[in-house]
Amino acid sequence: MNNYFAHETAVIDEGCRIGEGTKIWHFTHIMSKCKIGKNCNFGQNVVVSPEVELGNNVKVQNNVSIYTGVTCEDDVFLGPSMVFTNVTNPRSAVNRRSEYSKTHVGKGATIGANATIVCGHDIGPFAFIGAGAVITKTVPAYALMVGNPAKQIGWMSEYGHRLEFDQQGVAICKESQEKYLLENNQVRKA
Repeated sequence: MNNYFAHETAVIDEGCRIGEGTKIWHFTHIMSKCKIGKNCNFGQNVVVSPEVELGNNVKVQNNVSIYTGVTCEDDVFLGPSMVFTNVTNPRSAVNRRSEYSKTHVGKGATIGANATIVCGHDIGPFAFIGAGAVITKTVPAYALMVGNPAKQIGWMSEYGHRLEFDQQGVAICKESQEKYLLENNQVRKA
């Protein structure tokens, strides 16, 4: 007996490891050799390509494609219809399966609806990628990224609130009251 839930229309290929409490909904396909953590949730019509690795408590909304070469740490949110790529120069007539680029998404990061993550560019912990953004470069921890191509317009707290830094480089999250420090264009929790 499985210790996870899979809707009757979901397809789970051989050789996958799926953690306890994970839910896989309508028309989702988890392909071979994937490693899925505990308490993840997959909306409908999700495709997870072979050998993808996802941590615990990853939320994957409807119509998301996660291609080979992607890894996500714990508590990552993947918004509706966002997509990862795994080849920078795809051609229908040219097989590039041996050239897949890797993309790593850090703990607690959010990727908004309809965003595209061009392969080979990692997303730092707790980064926040706005809806429709196209990521074409590596994203630092806590960065707020918007647009096409995406540009950094600020910093976000671990609770998903924009941080406003004072003259000393200190910001307080309005929800958690946690303190953040901005030093050398990098943010860390105090």
